[in-house]
Amino acid sequence: MKKLLFITLIVLTSISLWYKASLRPVDISSDTRLALKIDPGMAVQDIAQVLYDRQIIRSRKAFMIFAKLHGKETALQAGKFVLRPSMNVSELIEVLQDGKAEEMIITIPEGFTVKQIDELLAKKGIIEEGEIMNCLVECDFSYFDFLPSGEGQADRGGRLEGYLFPETYYINVDEFVPKFFLERMMTTFRRRVIETFPDQFVDPKRSLHEIITMASLIEEEAIRDDERAVIAGILWKRFDDGRGLGVDATVRYIINKPTAAITTADLNTNSDYNTRKFKGLPPGPIASPGEASIRAAIFPEESEYWYYLHGDDGQIRYAKTNEGHNTNRFMYIK
Repeated sequence: MKKLLFITLIVLTSISLWYKASLRPVDISSDTRLALKIDPGMAVQDIAQVLYDRQIIRSRKAFMIFAKLHGKETALQAGKFVLRPSMNVSELIEVLQDGKAEEMIITIPEGFTVKQIDELLAKKGIIEEGEIMNCLVECDFSYFDFLPSGEGQADRGGRLEGYLFPETYYINVDEFVPKFFLERMMTTFRRRVIETFPDQFVDPKRSLHEIITMASLIEEEAIRDDERAVIAGILWKRFDDGRGLGVDATVRYIINKPTAAITTADLNTNSDYNTRKFKGLPPGPIASPGEASIRAAIFPEESEYWYYLHGDDGQIRYAKTNEGHNTNRFMYIK
């Protein structure tokens, strides 16, 4: 009898420890915020499954037990919520019961394309994938007079590619509208670029579109900030001299191949974006450049160099001649 009681006590203690541990946050130190949609009519087990799939809770069973013990099974509301892995089950239940969604912080990294912005927002649960891309075609942005005509630009990012300023934005998930978010990003672009450098766009040597297109190349080519102005000087010098820019990132952009090795066939892609094959700037930006790259495109640093490359160690090497460039390639790239 004592042995049975002892075993029962061990089992109950183990269950209690499991239950308490399962109610703890998945990651108490995380500052990640995830948007999550609860559809009308979803049962508590369905909600638990969604939370578990998004890695917001440790255990579906523990979540359902907690909701049942506290009489919250039918109190959870439908709607969009911003939840964090740093919240425990009690805090999650409270948010889902009150129906109050806090603001969400979204950081659009420098160098992101419109397609990557779409994918990021979808991953965060704010939109369905493709909503931003669809808006490129369906939404009217003609009142942003700095946008290019879009003629000859790639379908991937259209007229907006390069003009969505990379920044941290606060959004209300319940009220999120793709068109309004894109408008915010372009309004930020106007403030951070056109209004910050007004003298550069009055009878300029370079048009705004040329500068932003060049800045997007610099964004993709530079690793450190102190390289940007020098790279800008080299690329502008090659542009003004009528030489090809030879930027592999433009090839990667048009064939949508961000990381894998570029092949000979890739380099022969018949597109105006292919600066390895055609001279001059591509028809438009290939990414959203940050302020440092835009500043470098506006204020390039003159040098004696015509070439540059990053070695396998991440360090940049410059060269005055093609022979010197080939030597750097042989010495620093395997």
